[in-house]
Amino acid sequence: MRVNKKYSCLPAEEKGIHIINIRAIEDIGYDQHESTLLNSLSKNPDADCKYGLYFRDGKRKVDYILVYHYKKSSSGKTLTRRVHHNDSSARSAKQDQPLPGKAVQLEMGESEPHVDYHEDDKRFRREEYEGNLVEAGLELERDEDTKIHGVGFVKIHAPWNVLCREAEFLKLKMPTKKMYQINQTHGLLKKINSVIQKITEPIQPKVAEHKPQMVKRLSYPFSREKQHLFDLSDRDSFFDSKTRSTIVYEILKRTTCTKAKYSMGITSLLANGVYSAAYPLHDGDYEGENVEPNDRKLLCEEWASYGVFYKYQPIDLVRKYFGEKIGLYFAWLGVYTQMLIPASIVGIIVFLYGCATVDENIPSMEMCDQRNNITMCPLCDRTCSYWKMSSACATARASHLFDNPATVFFSVFMALWAATFMEHWKRKQMRLNYRWDLTGFEEEEDHPRAEYEAKVLEKSLRKEHKHKETDKEKLTWKDRFPAYLTNFVGIIFMVGLTFAIVFGVIIYRISTAAALAISSTPSGRSSVRVTVTATAVIINLVVIIILDEVYGCIARWLTQIEVPKTDKNFEDRLIFKAFLLKFVNAYTPIFYVAFFKGRFVGRPGDYVYIFHSFRMEECAPGGCLMELCIQLSIIMLGKQLIQNNLFEIGIPKMKKFIRYMKLKRRRSLDHEEHMKKKQRYEVDYNLEPFAGLTPEYMEMIIQFGFVTLFVASFPLAPLFALLNNIIEIRLDAKKFVTELRRPVAVRAKDIGIWYNILRGIGKLAVIINAFVISFTSDFIPRLVYLYMYSENGTMHGFVNHTLSSFNVSDFQAGTAPNDPLDLGYEVQICRYKDYREPPWSENKYDISKDFWAVLAARLAFVIVFQNLVMFMSDFVDWIIPDIPKDISQQIHKEKVLMVEVFMREEQGKLQMLETWKDKDKKKGENCNNHSPRLSRSRSGSLSSCHSYPLDV
Repeated sequence: MRVNKKYSCLPAEEKGIHIINIRAIEDIGYDQHESTLLNSLSKNPDADCKYGLYFRDGKRKVDYILVYHYKKSSSGKTLTRRVHHNDSSARSAKQDQPLPGKAVQLEMGESEPHVDYHEDDKRFRREEYEGNLVEAGLELERDEDTKIHGVGFVKIHAPWNVLCREAEFLKLKMPTKKMYQINQTHGLLKKINSVIQKITEPIQPKVAEHKPQMVKRLSYPFSREKQHLFDLSDRDSFFDSKTRSTIVYEILKRTTCTKAKYSMGITSLLANGVYSAAYPLHDGDYEGENVEPNDRKLLCEEWASYGVFYKYQPIDLVRKYFGEKIGLYFAWLGVYTQMLIPASIVGIIVFLYGCATVDENIPSMEMCDQRNNITMCPLCDRTCSYWKMSSACATARASHLFDNPATVFFSVFMALWAATFMEHWKRKQMRLNYRWDLTGFEEEEDHPRAEYEAKVLEKSLRKEHKHKETDKEKLTWKDRFPAYLTNFVGIIFMVGLTFAIVFGVIIYRISTAAALAISSTPSGRSSVRVTVTATAVIINLVVIIILDEVYGCIARWLTQIEVPKTDKNFEDRLIFKAFLLKFVNAYTPIFYVAFFKGRFVGRPGDYVYIFHSFRMEECAPGGCLMELCIQLSIIMLGKQLIQNNLFEIGIPKMKKFIRYMKLKRRRSLDHEEHMKKKQRYEVDYNLEPFAGLTPEYMEMIIQFGFVTLFVASFPLAPLFALLNNIIEIRLDAKKFVTELRRPVAVRAKDIGIWYNILRGIGKLAVIINAFVISFTSDFIPRLVYLYMYSENGTMHGFVNHTLSSFNVSDFQAGTAPNDPLDLGYEVQICRYKDYREPPWSENKYDISKDFWAVLAARLAFVIVFQNLVMFMSDFVDWIIPDIPKDISQQIHKEKVLMVEVFMREEQGKLQMLETWKDKDKKKGENCNNHSPRLSRSRSGSLSSCHSYPLDV
């Protein structure tokens, strides 16, 4: 059998690895049935490497995966490449040489295939980059024999010496051998804590990391010179998978590819398509039979399941698996959800108080009393007729549920609640920093982004073309000025678009109300206002959901054209733009109803018109607060139900189904690949890439605004937010554990810019609630009437006091009702809600002094309420320390213990040095006794008698 010429292998000096040409085996008659037989007789190598979690040797763990696309050979067979980069001599190989162990395919007698220069360029860059990774100390293994058509994987392993080196560079705090006792409470507090632990035991997750710690290991930044301080009894678990992937990612960002005349890190290679993905692996499967226990499976059972919604989150295990940044997000979400419980209880009490006192509310009873026979002026020109105030009885009674004295108390309570929540989170954050060894951690400047490097390259190439010698280039404000101008114009345009849509909905409300007034039956006209309000709010909700997605994409595009230097700068600018646009989008319709609707209506005979044809809409006789409540509740519940939950569940499921159908089509094309079990990195490649925490934070921040900004009009907002968040926590957890690729662990000691946004919303909520109570509700007019105008000290006559009179003969031409006898009698005087002089006054229809008295009271209330609540919030902020006392004591104790450890080590070194000196002195004396002649030259030659190396 002539096979000598058809076998091709690397030269003998090339690491001693021989890879046989696959086609030579085909030519000598090695068919598929024989291959299947041999594979069945041999041991499955995938089982040794735990299906992709380890290298082919089954010993070295896969810490990171690089994915790339390649084109298969023209014969349609997959060239199997199992490339090992682990030889020490490989690290000194030149970059221009082919990577060690790479399969070389020589096809004798065949024509040279068509050259794809773009693919070759990518392949050369990959070869150089992977060679540089080998030189950096990493070990690589390539696999192109996968179930995914045309996709290759590079497995990366970081050996012990590389992990130690990078841990020292990154100043990672690692546990030492020294352990100390955590301060425990004593006396009554200890008994209370033990009782609380027993009560809450059923709602604690069954996770080892969640159990209360009695002792803690002292942590210290890792140092190779001080390895004796650390607990290295088990080197395999000293650096966990999260830390290993973080270390490898830092090397990937730092390592460059320079063949293209400029530096390219992993971010640039991903952006240019040299690699299609880069991610760490999940620890294993989370479901199925005979699944080995792992952190992912434990998280799925004790955290990412709707059946454990009543349990606390295993935050320490979340941090261990996903890193500090994601751990802080879920910790914050848990604290926020817990704090919503008392707010929900108080909100329910306020709502129940309104329900209990609705039958005792005198103003609503007067409005519902048909004996008063109050005839109101038409709500629109010509088509609308006069109407009885008693027809708005249901609206007036419903308004009392949310517009009552308890509402003011609830607004004050929620302002103090927001301040307490922020302080509670700061204390929780400090506890987590202590537990996670983040005290003293400072974020360092990140590596430049790929887009920034490309822009800098473009700028430098332009200057090279002009034959200018330049230093290291960077982007200045002049380079970014067009992007800044585009950002400014774009944001102004988007805000204007939101206002225009709200204005369009206003036109819809006015025109629809007039149309329904014409066509409705007498019984249907009483529900016109509710019908128009409900349909308009639904339109607003649909527009808000659509624009939210559009504004998110536009905010990202506007941030991208700015070309921020680092990922942190990019994230901060993106958050600012997205929050600004989404805040305006979500709250503009609510602001209109709260502060503008009914303010610029005019009066009968002199109404304000839009486009000279549409009359501005008025508030209901009971005020606009009920309509504000409807608007707020529908938008809040709709956003939570549709956008936050259905979108988060439905869109990933749909993407997963599409990927499954594509994969199924590919499997039908290649039966051999279908018969193989997927490797871990193949399964993770089919998951969704992690897109950051910005969308998760954003939806919670918008919800926090609904809970605090207009809570005076909707006391049940905290309850609905609580119910949503109970689902949201498990939904996000399930998404992170089962739907997403494992993100790179990022160290962080706080939630960043989101904390400042929360504080800003909390301060703004005080001002907005003050204006809602004083201007939107009837709380201040009632107080003014009660203490200034009431004859018997009760609210009897309040409704009549708030209504002004109008003589129907003063209507402008063409605006009077077409059917003035619709009520069955002729109307001479109609009433409208305003403080104006009557028609029989000398200054008829002018603003009365009652208006100015109420306005002064409203402004005074805003000033007093705002300053009082701000003072109380600042007092809460001042009285609650940011750092819990026990944590500050523990941090101080750690510093003292660390000093003791180093002092003891220093004393040991000094004692050893003294011992060596004594030994040296005695041996020197013995040397003098045996050799008297050496005493003449003691200063020179005595030291040469005995020599001891001292290494302190």
